[in-house]
Amino acid sequence: MSPVAAEFTRPVGIDTLGNTPRQIAVEANEAERTALARRFSLVAIDRLAADLSLVRTGESVTAWGTVHAVVTQSCVASGEPVEATIDAPFEIRFSPEPESHPGSDEEIELSEAECDVVFYDGVALDVGEAVAETLALNLDPWPRAPGADEALREAGIKSEEEAGPFAALAGLKEKLGSGNKG
Repeated sequence: MSPVAAEFTRPVGIDTLGNTPRQIAVEANEAERTALARRFSLVAIDRLAADLSLVRTGESVTAWGTVHAVVTQSCVASGEPVEATIDAPFEIRFSPEPESHPGSDEEIELSEAECDVVFYDGVALDVGEAVAETLALNLDPWPRAPGADEALREAGIKSEEEAGPFAALAGLKEKLGSGNKG
């Protein structure tokens, strides 16, 4: 987890988890949603909740469940509000922070499987922050309002069809064709 912010914390003690799944439901309150909306550059988060199960194996914990959210983003073209409902399944593995060696600036290589690992302090893990980060990963990176194409045209931005390689070929074909008619 990133040590950046604590807008939505729901710590779970590692000693309260075992090899039988523990069911947890979390939901962000209004102040937490407002702070997360600011953090993720959203217009609003009207709902953020998750239902999860946690199982401990040794010092590692696997969490899985579904994040439920209702958010409002800004259209990338017009700035108009774009509402979205998110119901995203997830699975995260929590592991204790790896030991660091003082004065070591050595890079650590992570395997593909290790990229979905969230590190915790060895005492408690924060499922609230994990839910917040899962929300961020499931946001539309290019939200578009219904009038987005028109706003882009008015700004002089070409569509993919107008700017892509086939459009360039069509333009070249048109130039070559008009040159032969003269």
